[in-house]
Amino acid sequence: MAQLFINQAQVYATTRPTYPLELFQFIASKTPVHHLVWDVGTGSGQDIHPLAELFKNVIGTDTSQKQLDFAPKLPNVKYHQTPSIMSIDEIQQNIGPQSTVDLVTLAQALHWFDLPKFYDSVKTVLKKPNGVIAAWCYTTPCVNHNVDSVFNRFYKIDSEPYWEAERKMVDKKYMDVYFPFEPVDGLDHTGPFEFEAQKMMCLDDFVTYLRSWSAYNTAKEKGVELLTNQVLEKFEDAWNSGDEGSDEKLVRFPIYLRIGKSIEKEVAAVAANDVSEEETGDRLTRLSWALVHSKRTQDVQRGIAMVE
Repeated sequence: MAQLFINQAQVYATTRPTYPLELFQFIASKTPVHHLVWDVGTGSGQDIHPLAELFKNVIGTDTSQKQLDFAPKLPNVKYHQTPSIMSIDEIQQNIGPQSTVDLVTLAQALHWFDLPKFYDSVKTVLKKPNGVIAAWCYTTPCVNHNVDSVFNRFYKIDSEPYWEAERKMVDKKYMDVYFPFEPVDGLDHTGPFEFEAQKMMCLDDFVTYLRSWSAYNTAKEKGVELLTNQVLEKFEDAWNSGDEGSDEKLVRFPIYLRIGKSIEKEVAAVAANDVSEEETGDRLTRLSWALVHSKRTQDVQRGIAMVE
């Protein structure tokens, strides 16, 4: 997947939205300890600055060194180019020993991973029982009625054949994404929770953002130019219509966050018989669901056996 972004790494770094501070404050408020964050799929580091302000140490990993070259250089941040799925030895070398990470974050990246294998890595490094995973995506931008009408056709019809299948998870706002974690303290579900990124953009910025899409570059590699002169003229007419006057417009990107903690704490609670009959039934249901999806079947089966 990283190969799709290598040629436009600098464009990606300058045109993609930055995330609101409220998002990181919310995540930090649900993370008991703020010592170490592993930011997975860092890319050019759109989320690094706020993480570095709220946590003592940040480790950012990505499969593309060219993307990482454009990430911000900060004293408490380290970057490593890694494969998308690391062995235990690679995790310990690049991230740290087992149960040492307070927070794992993924910004617009979760849908690219082999999730069962990736979650095995997450559960290896997250602290027990208070480690947190937070993954979010942003969906299509909103400008105004005129621009959005042109954009929606471009996104849903023109570029649709060139999106990877994983993009559907973003279109569905991560609602259906496989996420085998329990709610963090103070919440009764794992999301998605909605936030919004905002960015002032002129038409050239907006078109450059479209050119940073993986779908646009996939089409281009196949000899198809999605942003033809006709399409650009439609965007220009829509952008310049209305009463707003200025070439710069506020572009809004809806953000959807999934946040949770490991179900291993749940297994431990069942093992200690520290739950009511009603809670036991509820946890048995969730543990059975986890058994279907998780590779760590031995732990989950043990929890189910202790309930029964």
